[in-house]
Amino acid sequence: MNTGGSVLLLVLLLVPLVGSLVVAPLRGDDRAARRVAIGIALVELVLAGVAWAMYSVADAAGGTRFQLEFSYPWIPAFGTSFALGVDGIALVMIALTAVLVPIVMGFSWEEKLPEGRSAASFFSLLLATEALLIGVFAATDVFLFYVFFEAMLVPMYFLIGRFGGPRRQYAAVKFFLYSLLGGLVMLASVIGLFVVSSEKLGTGTFTWAELQRIASGVPESTQIWLFLGFFLAFAIKAPLVPFHTWLPDAGAEAPIGVGVLLVGVLDKVGTFGFLRYCLPLFPAASKALAPLVLILAVIGVLYGALLAAAQSDLKRFVSYTSIAHFGYIALGIFAFSTQAFAGSVLYMVNHGITTGMLFIVVGMLIVRGGSRLIGDYGGVSKLAPLLAGTFLLAGMASLALPGTNSFVSEFLVLIGSFPREPVYTILATVGIIFAALYILWVYQRTMQGPVRGTAVLAALGAPGDGPGTMLDPAVAVKRGATGFPDLSKREIAVLTPLIVLIVLLGFFPGPVLDVINPSVAATMSEVGLTNLVGGVSQ
Repeated sequence: MNTGGSVLLLVLLLVPLVGSLVVAPLRGDDRAARRVAIGIALVELVLAGVAWAMYSVADAAGGTRFQLEFSYPWIPAFGTSFALGVDGIALVMIALTAVLVPIVMGFSWEEKLPEGRSAASFFSLLLATEALLIGVFAATDVFLFYVFFEAMLVPMYFLIGRFGGPRRQYAAVKFFLYSLLGGLVMLASVIGLFVVSSEKLGTGTFTWAELQRIASGVPESTQIWLFLGFFLAFAIKAPLVPFHTWLPDAGAEAPIGVGVLLVGVLDKVGTFGFLRYCLPLFPAASKALAPLVLILAVIGVLYGALLAAAQSDLKRFVSYTSIAHFGYIALGIFAFSTQAFAGSVLYMVNHGITTGMLFIVVGMLIVRGGSRLIGDYGGVSKLAPLLAGTFLLAGMASLALPGTNSFVSEFLVLIGSFPREPVYTILATVGIIFAALYILWVYQRTMQGPVRGTAVLAALGAPGDGPGTMLDPAVAVKRGATGFPDLSKREIAVLTPLIVLIVLLGFFPGPVLDVINPSVAATMSEVGLTNLVGGVSQ
C-alpha cells in the first residue's frame, strides 16, 4: 500500500520510462519517434515544474526533510521499500535533468547517426536515461538508490557504444567498467549499512531516515570503511582525480547530446551522493577524511585546467574543463560551511547549464566543419557571428565571469571555504586564472583572426588549400552562407533557454538558493557541524 502522500514523483519516474518503451518500436518512422520523444520530454518538464511549485520552502525550513514522499513495500524481508522523496538538493537536480533532456533532443533532431542505427532507439535510450536519473535523485531508500545508480549505466553504455565516434566501443566499455567497479564496492557498503542497522535497531533497514538517525552512534572506524565504499563510487562518477580517466574518452566519443547529459547531469550523481549519503550517514568519517578529499579537489582544479589547455580535441577540451569544475564542487562540500555547501549545489546546477551549452556549441561547430580538432578552425566569427557569440557566452559563463550564472556559485564556494580551509581555497583560486587562459585561447584559435583551418576551408569549397592557408575575407564571407552557415532557427531555439538561464541565474539566483538553503542547513546539522560565515561560528 502507498504510505506516502503524493504520487507525483512516481509519475515523474514512470512518464519517461513508459515513453521509452513507446518510442523504441517506432524504428520504421524516425520522424514520429522524434516527435513522440520530445513530446514526452516536454511533459516531463511540465511535471518537474509542478513538483517545483508544490515544494514548500517554508516546510523545509521548518524541519521537513523530504517532501512529495511516496513509499511502497518492495522486499519486506530485506527491509527495502520503493521510497521516493525530494529535498531542495534533489529537486534542483531533477529540474536540471528535465530542462536538459528536451534541449538535447532538439539538438539531436537532425543528427546523422551511425549506419544501421535508428533515431527511435537513440531517443528511446535518452528517455530511459532520464527516468533512471530521476530515480537516483528521488530515491530515499539506500538499496533503491543503488539499483537506480547501477541501472542508469545500461542506457548510457548503449548511447555511447552504439551511437558514438570511431572509438565508441572502447569509451563505452571503459565508462561501464569504471562505474560498475565503483558500484560493486558501494554495494559492499550498502550491505554493511544493513548489518549495522540490524545491530542498532534489532532489524535491518535501508530507509535513509532510519540510517541517518543511527549514524552518530556508529563507531568512527566502521564509518570510515563504509564511507570509503560509497566515496569510491561517487568519486568515479563525479569524477575526481585520479578516478577521472573514463570521462575524457566517454565525452570525446559520445554523441554531442549524450555528452551534454554525461557532463551536465550524470556525473552530478557523484557530488549529489557526497551530499545525500556520505556526509549524513557517515558524519565522523566525513570529517576525518575531509583533508584527503580537499587535496583531491584542489589537484582536480589545477590538473583539469592544465590538461584542458593542452587539448587539441574540442570535445576532450570540454571534458577536462568539467574535471576542473568538479574540483570546486568537492571543495565546497568538504569545506563544511553553509555558504560553501549552497555554492556547491548551485554550482552543480550552473555547471550543467554552462557546460551543456558549451558542449552543444562545440557540436554545432563540429557539424559544420566535420572535425573535432581545434587547429582545423579559425576565423569562424567572420562566417557565423551568432555561433561565435554563443561560443563566447558559454566560455565566459564557464570561467565564471560576473553577471553569468557560474560566478555566483563559484564565489559562494570560495568565500564559504576560505574561513575553514584558507590554503586549499587559495590554491583553487589559481584555477580561475587557468580557466580564463584556456577558454580565451580556444576561442581565439577557433573564432578569431583570418578565415583558416582545413575544416573551415574544406566547408567553403577550398579543400586543396594547406593547413596554413588563409582565405580572402570577401570570398570567405560569400561562400560562408552555404558552406559554413550561421545558426539555424532550430539551433537558436535549442540555445535560447540555456542563454536565458545563464543570464537569469547570473543576476537572480535567489529563487534557486531559497530552495537549496534549507536542505543545506539540514545536511550541516546531520553532519553535526556548526555553520561558519565570514570566519564567525553560528
